[in-house]
Order: sequence, then structure tokens, then C-alpha cells
Amino acid sequence: MLTKANLVHEPGPYTSFSFEEIEVPSPGPGEVLLKHNIIGVNYIDTYFRSGLYPYPEAPPIIPGAEASAEVIDVASDVSDLQVGDRVAYTGGYGAYSQHRLMKAERLVKLPDNISDELAAAAMLKGLTAHYLLHGSFQVKPEHTILFHAAAGGVGLIAGQWANYIGARVIGTVGSQEKARLALDNGYHHVINYREENFVERVMDITDGKGVEVVYDSVGQDTYPHSLKCIKRLGMWVPFGQSSGPIKNFQLKDLAAHGSLFTTRPSLFDYVATKEALRAASNNLFEMLEGSHLKISINQRFKLEEASLVHELLEGRQTKGSTIMVP
Repeated sequence: MLTKANLVHEPGPYTSFSFEEIEVPSPGPGEVLLKHNIIGVNYIDTYFRSGLYPYPEAPPIIPGAEASAEVIDVASDVSDLQVGDRVAYTGGYGAYSQHRLMKAERLVKLPDNISDELAAAAMLKGLTAHYLLHGSFQVKPEHTILFHAAAGGVGLIAGQWANYIGARVIGTVGSQEKARLALDNGYHHVINYREENFVERVMDITDGKGVEVVYDSVGQDTYPHSLKCIKRLGMWVPFGQSSGPIKNFQLKDLAAHGSLFTTRPSLFDYVATKEALRAASNNLFEMLEGSHLKISINQRFKLEEASLVHELLEGRQTKGSTIMVP
């Protein structure tokens, strides 16, 4: 069938998108054909578009890591999904399109009371918060944590989730408006890094003790300062690089700041199997259904506006979740 998608023919800036008609074949073994309902936007999409992350296949590629959709065709060997099912997914790329093929095992059925908008806004960011707080480091009620970019899509979810666990949650933001947003989403203390030295402020909040873990999706701008906020034998979790990749990391820095631990995690390793994906998704859905998490969808665009979306995203002009409508 013919459909439309945002293609990137070679790595480049946010103007690199080309909204074109493409052919989507019928489902092959283990596959289903999806009609996208709502498409989620995430910073990782800019990494694929720009070439910061290597292209997974020969160009052109279609960025986009999450969406909600309706199943409109299934392969004969697919038994756990059928035409008409509402589903959602998260993956590396391919979502910036009206239709696509997906492996059935990478899809999760949506509960009746989880809307298409909510699913598309929550899947990648919610599952990221899940693995950060439960996988890369096990946050416990007695812990104090620091989360950079607290007013971003992942940050707002992580703040609520960590608060629900019982931890004391500190966040950093770049404006007073974002500070208010973070405080409304689970953070006990919010630091505007444009006005305060976040290391000094963290140490003041913790009476000089530091935090058990720092979650950092910013990258170069916050390194190595984040290490100075962590307790001896604590954990540093760099999981993104919105300000650019860290260029001056050395292992000896971990020893110099208290024999720290670190990991550079990726969501897709934590949900690599069907069982892991569905277990984490069910946990996320339970949190949403129980009203323990609220998802702030603050930006809505049309699918053909991908260039504008990425311009705003890279300019740090968005808050919470951003979605596109096919």
C-alpha cells in the first residue's frame, strides 16, 4: 500500500526531512501492518536524523521511536494480535509515518482506559524512567537522587515515579517556568542551573552528603560536575547527550570522586525480549491506571511538521511530551 512518511536521505540538520509517499508491503512472517494513530517525539530521534547514532540501514531512514497504532493486517502465523487491536510500541526508528510494518512480538496491547495520545506520549519515556529507576540503579525510599533535565519528558515521569517509590528527588532545569513544572511533578527540590551552581546547591540540600545516583541525559555540559554530587560508591547514569557527547571522560575520574560506578544504558537492552517488554509495559500501565503518573503533553504537531518539531526540540524549547498526528 502507499503511505506518507518523513524520510531523511542523509544525516543532517532539522531541515533534512522530506515528507514523501512510500510503499509499505504486506506483512511477512511474524509481522503486522499498523495504521499509526499518534506518534511520540523523543530526543533520540534527533540522534538518528543527525547521524550522531549510526544509521541502522542504508539511507533513507524514517526516524521515530514510539507510537500508538491500530492493527489493520496480520501475517498468517501471528496468533496473539488481530485486526482492530489497539497497540503501542517503542523502537529505534520508523515511527514518523502514517503506516508501517512491525514484528508482532515488539508490540503491546493497550488497556481500554489508556488513550492513544497517552500511550504515544508515555511508552518510550515511561519505559526509560522504569529501567532507570528499577534497572540501571535500584532506587529505594531512603535514597536521594539527582535528575538533570527534570522538566523534559523523561524527567517529569521519573520525578513522579521516584517520589512514588519514596525517594527524595532533586532536579535541574534551565528556567523558572520549568522549575515550577518539575515541582508539580514529584521533585522536592529544583535547581535552575542558569542561576545557581548545581553542585553547591546539591551539597547544601544534602548537608554535604551528596546523592546516591545522578541521572544525566545532558552530556558534555554537566560533566564532570555531576560526579561531584555523588556519595562515595554511588552511581552515575549518563543516558543521553542533548548538549553533545562527553569528550573528556576518563576512568580515573570515578576513582577521584569516591570509587563511583557508572553505566551507559539503553532502553532497548532492558526490553530486548518480548517477556521483558511486556512486563515493563504492564508496570507502566499500572502506574498510569492508578493515577500515580500524569503525562504532560505540551506540544502537538502534524506529522509533516517534523522539521519544526526537531528545531524546537534541539533548541530546548519543549516541555514534557511532544506528539505528532499522522
